[in-house]
Amino acid sequence: MKPLRIALTKGRLEKDTVSLLETMGYDCSEVRNKGRRLILPVGDGELEVVLAKAADVITYVEQGVCDLGVVGKDTILESGGSFFEVLDLGFGKCRFAVAGPKGSDFFEGYSAKTVASKYPKVARTFFESRGMDVRIIKIEGSVELAPLLGLAGAIVDIVETGSTLKENGLEVLETICPISARLIVNAAVMKLRKEEIEGLISQMESAMELEKEGQRCYSRSS
Repeated sequence: MKPLRIALTKGRLEKDTVSLLETMGYDCSEVRNKGRRLILPVGDGELEVVLAKAADVITYVEQGVCDLGVVGKDTILESGGSFFEVLDLGFGKCRFAVAGPKGSDFFEGYSAKTVASKYPKVARTFFESRGMDVRIIKIEGSVELAPLLGLAGAIVDIVETGSTLKENGLEVLETICPISARLIVNAAVMKLRKEEIEGLISQMESAMELEKEGQRCYSRSS
């Protein structure tokens, strides 16, 4: 049977997933020494890794050219798609938040508000749930500029440490939801190769527990 093909989001999620696969016992030397290659074998041919941008991971899984994918919950919320989200991998943790100038009264009053975001769908869904009349402006670059330039009263963005916000005179006004890396599976593959997929998920869960135990031991020793 052909190997399960898994699409990884390039960058930090790729590195964390490779570490997890190694904890599971897979040889990931080809991925670690990938050069410019984008499709790489893992282990003894049981898995095949494809490296892609986050939004493309969803496309590849949804279209069936990859069986599984690792992508952030932020991309899933913004892009949507037809696939199964089967496992929270526990890394890549951050949060979606509304942020604005320190001391901002953005949520007060009844006038129309303007919000800038790289994630207009997430922003729109959140403010609609609050019953607020909000104009959404999509920004591709440093979204923190929008309130500094007077383009928007607040932003919706991913926040990890909050240091960028602080350095630009902004602060979190409200957290929308937590974010982390998720394992997604093509809907047809979930049915056709159910046993293999469930076995891989079980392996991942066991490896995650091992990594957590290792972190606890390290914390106690230090």
